[in-house]
Amino acid sequence: MSTITVGLDGSPESLAAADWAAREAQEREAPLRLLHGGEQMRYLYAPLAGVPAPDAIDAQREWAAYTLRETESRLAERHPGLRITTQQTQEQAVPALLAAAQNSDLLVLGSRGLGELAGFLVGSVALAVVARCPRPVVLVRAGETPADGDRPEAVTSYRDVVLGLDLENPADAVIGFAFEAAQRRAADLRVVHGWSLPAAYGYGAAMDAGLNDELAEQVRLTLTDVLRPWKDKFPGVEVRAQAVVGGAGRHLVHASRDASLVVVGRKHRRTPVGSHIGPVTHAALQHASAPVVVVPHD
Repeated sequence: MSTITVGLDGSPESLAAADWAAREAQEREAPLRLLHGGEQMRYLYAPLAGVPAPDAIDAQREWAAYTLRETESRLAERHPGLRITTQQTQEQAVPALLAAAQNSDLLVLGSRGLGELAGFLVGSVALAVVARCPRPVVLVRAGETPADGDRPEAVTSYRDVVLGLDLENPADAVIGFAFEAAQRRAADLRVVHGWSLPAAYGYGAAMDAGLNDELAEQVRLTLTDVLRPWKDKFPGVEVRAQAVVGGAGRHLVHASRDASLVVVGRKHRRTPVGSHIGPVTHAALQHASAPVVVVPHD
């Protein structure tokens, strides 16, 4: 049975993430796990500065347990029948979340919101998890309510799912996640691919309208070819594909304003250091208005 895990620290962004994860779990008929890691306690317990260490640690543990209980109770009331478990660990947040992801289909985290235009302020924990997690990771900003991103109870359809597609490496894991998310939501899928003239054509080619049109048509044909088998596999998903000039990041950010979910990829890397998050994915994480899911792929 698939499980959705959400990292919880009591902050507004983590509570928004828990709400999103609960809705997703109910849609998937999957259990939801609420996880509280030791390092995540910093948000809740800053007022305990100056308290003797043993007392502060006990208070931290009590607050963590309270936060888990309260969140579980609230989500159970909102989502009758949803299977919810809680886990409290003293392990630091990043290793705790990465360990939990090993037996989860989806990991959900909160990210501090900077407003509709500025989007996310992605913290070090979230970036470290996204860069290393072997499972898809969703970042949800504070204030992300059903009315903001997904469907409220009175509405019968979701906003679009937006997929950032790299035609040089059209990873099945990323494309499949986006189509499944759209099918599950009965939503349209908007596919965005950014392209520019190859450097080999030189500056003069940029002024050649005929060449630009020819290359643009080639990109559109390639995009159509890549998506064709997926359209056949998911005939109920309405797909709108765009081949846009320039980097895909800003186009994804713009599309996110009317989206329920933005899907981007992250290529597995073997180097031991570095964030391993590409520029398009990083732009989506920092500035998208909708929840962003990062899907790792080979």
